[in-house]
Amino acid sequence: MDTTPLRDAYRSLLDAAATVADSGDASPVPPAGEWNADQILAHVALVGAATITAVSSVASGAVTTYDNRLAQDTWTLERVIALAGGNAGLRDRIRIQADALCALGGPMLSEAELDTPVPTLLLSNGTLLVDEPVPLRGLVAGLAEVELPGHAKQLLALLPDGAGQHRPQVY
Repeated sequence: MDTTPLRDAYRSLLDAAATVADSGDASPVPPAGEWNADQILAHVALVGAATITAVSSVASGAVTTYDNRLAQDTWTLERVIALAGGNAGLRDRIRIQADALCALGGPMLSEAELDTPVPTLLLSNGTLLVDEPVPLRGLVAGLAEVELPGHAKQLLALLPDGAGQHRPQVY
C-alpha cells in the first residue's frame, strides 16, 4: 500500500497546526460547539493511536475493532492534552504516529492483511457515519482522504477572519 497520501495528509495537518500555533493568538476561540486547536489535535492523536492499534492487531493475527467514540470524549481529549504537554507535545505525538502508521500501514502488511475486515463504528458530532466492517486499508485511506484533511481545514478555520477558511465541523 502506498502511504504517500497518508504522509502528505499528516504533513498538511501538522503545517496547519503550526500555522495556528504561530498565529500570535495564544488560544484561538472556536465557534460554540466546536473544538479548539488543542482539542482537535488531541482527537487526531487518539484516532492515530486507534489506527496504530488496529494495524498492529491485524499484523499480529489478533481480532480487532475500530471505534472512534473515545476520541470525541471531552474528558479524554483534555487528559490527552495534559499528558502530551499541550499543543507542541500533541504535534510531536502526531508526527511520530504519522511515521509509525506510514511504516506499519505500508510495506509491512500483505495484501491479505490490508483486506482484513475490521468491525468499525465511526461517529461525527453525534451522527453515525459507519457501523460495518471496513477493510484495514480503508481505515488507513480514510485518514489520508477524509479525517486528516478535514481537521487541517478545521484548524485553519480558527485563524482570524480572512486568514482561515469555512469552519467545517469534522469529528
